[in-house]
Amino acid sequence: MVFWFRDDAGIPLYSFDVRGKHLSEARHWSAPEVFGPRAHFSTAPPPASLLVRDVKRRDEGVYRCRVDFRNTQTTSFRYNLTVVVPPEKPVVVDRWGRVINATTLGPHEEGDDVLLTCRVLGGRPEPSVRWLVNGVLVDEEYEHNTGDVIENRLLWPAIRRADYAAVFTCQAANSPLVPPKEVSLVLDMFLRPLTVEIKKPAETGEGGALTAERRYEVACESAGSRPPAAVTWHKGKRQLKRITEELRDNLTVSAMSFVPTLDDDGKPISCRAENPNVTSLFLETSWTISVVYPPVVKLRLGSSLAAGDIKEGDDVYFECHVRANPPARKLSWLHDDRPLAHNATARVFHSNQSLVLQKVTRHSSGRYACSALNAEGETVSNELHFRVKYAPSCRSGGVSVVGAARGESVVIVCEVDADPPAAVFKWKFNNSGETLDVAADRYTSNGSASSLKYTPVADLDYGTLSCAAANEVGAQLAPCVFQMVAAGKPHAPRNCTLWNQTADSAEVSCVAGFDGGLPQRFLLEVYSGGDDKPRVNLSAEEPSWTLRGLEWDVRFRLVAVAVNSKGRSAPARLDDLLFPDPEKRTASESPLGAGAAGAASAAAAGAAAAVALAGAAWRAARRRRKPRKPPAPPPDKAPDLDDAEPDLIPNNYCDAGPASLRRR
Repeated sequence: MVFWFRDDAGIPLYSFDVRGKHLSEARHWSAPEVFGPRAHFSTAPPPASLLVRDVKRRDEGVYRCRVDFRNTQTTSFRYNLTVVVPPEKPVVVDRWGRVINATTLGPHEEGDDVLLTCRVLGGRPEPSVRWLVNGVLVDEEYEHNTGDVIENRLLWPAIRRADYAAVFTCQAANSPLVPPKEVSLVLDMFLRPLTVEIKKPAETGEGGALTAERRYEVACESAGSRPPAAVTWHKGKRQLKRITEELRDNLTVSAMSFVPTLDDDGKPISCRAENPNVTSLFLETSWTISVVYPPVVKLRLGSSLAAGDIKEGDDVYFECHVRANPPARKLSWLHDDRPLAHNATARVFHSNQSLVLQKVTRHSSGRYACSALNAEGETVSNELHFRVKYAPSCRSGGVSVVGAARGESVVIVCEVDADPPAAVFKWKFNNSGETLDVAADRYTSNGSASSLKYTPVADLDYGTLSCAAANEVGAQLAPCVFQMVAAGKPHAPRNCTLWNQTADSAEVSCVAGFDGGLPQRFLLEVYSGGDDKPRVNLSAEEPSWTLRGLEWDVRFRLVAVAVNSKGRSAPARLDDLLFPDPEKRTASESPLGAGAAGAASAAAAGAAAAVALAGAAWRAARRRRKPRKPPAPPPDKAPDLDDAEPDLIPNNYCDAGPASLRRR
């Protein structure tokens, strides 16, 4: 038999009886107040042993095994059973004593200090409490707290990015026979971005320049942030809003769309990546953009000049303000849309971005502009309307001849150019004997002109009228002069000749008659049949015309007249003109007549050449001759006056009546 006793007790707590039986039929007994069904004695496999399941702390003690044999001496064995009581599962609290029930620790920011306290309750023998980080023992110093609580406090200072996802494990162990009790926490962290980079658009110009008013897409990439970084864009100090964002793991890709303007040239575009959970930690990069654009041009009058006070003789200058990228390579000036070149003779000077006009005249007035050219294009500035004030001057140069008969009233208009308009007009009359001021009530003025109604009644009323004006700039330097002459209708042209006639052309020349004291011109009128209206009307400054393109076999009447402001002269009539049909003329000529006609043609050609030379000489002499004036009548004979033209001085060296025209 086998008996198990505890300590010095005389009563067994377990027996194994095989008396008279086979081992397999042995009878087992276990004291219910000790082990009960938890214990079982086993002989196989050897050695024989008492197996106790679900050991309790009370089971600890010294056990004795006694084996009684039938024929041999009893044998005893002693065993000291030490029961190890595992500690309870560790509990981790933070620096504020709060129990951490989660499996994660944090999240914490980089640089934080992590303070953890591991508390372990119970355990026999007393357990050891230690900290491991990523499986590496870092702290095994612990201390007793109240009761049977053991604590190990771990300080992990200034955590770094490398500590992200680190596993902090607290273990409590009191025997190698029992696995340690432990709890693990994974460190969670807020991580700032590691990188930020602007990806410039591929379609930039030379040197990465952007073109004004063109849309571009610019990307910014940031990596290393947890959670992914928030990306913001700024242009100068202004935040840009037109963005799209894409997240890939810990990479943030932000795309910004914008249209640069010329004001953006030289401004920085910045991309800022930041973790909103991390205070005062961000990454920023910037790109100073270069924006190319056509010149922006503005024209101004010189800052020291007053636009309303410029008068003839002043020196002025214009300033062309140009803003361009790339810089303008050409600057031009325009005056009334025409190029204005540097011209020292005309006192026009180009100096850098200024235009200098010395001693301006009224002709300097007008619209001024400047233009600038660079690689992006050419721009014309605003137009500057430039005004030069000047004293009055005569609108028509020279002496104006005004013809009037005695008793005839004429209105003489004195027109001046002035800026501002003339304020005062004065008229004077001079007849070589004296100079008289014309009373102000005799004429009217309207600013740019003055009108004088004048009626000569005697010879002394013919002479020179002059008018002069003044404005705020000054008085007129040279007056407007009007020569009053006794005038009437011109005399008819005389000695009119039809010559140099060909198959389809002819020339007409006359000698001019008396012009009536006024400028005259000459008309040649061509009539056919009984028409009252001329088929052809030719005007000339000299009485010489060429006729071409008239019809064949039509008889034309030619009339020459002179015309001045007083009217037309009497007509001078020429012999009728006829251009024979060449086909009819050729058909009527015989072979023999052709030879004679050839000789006649040769003679006629010679005569025509002579006449042409004579006509050319006459015209040259005509141009050299001074204007014709009528000779004075003999003192002992009064001039005969034409009843139709009583105010004309008679022409004693030409026919007063209609002139005759003859063929040369």
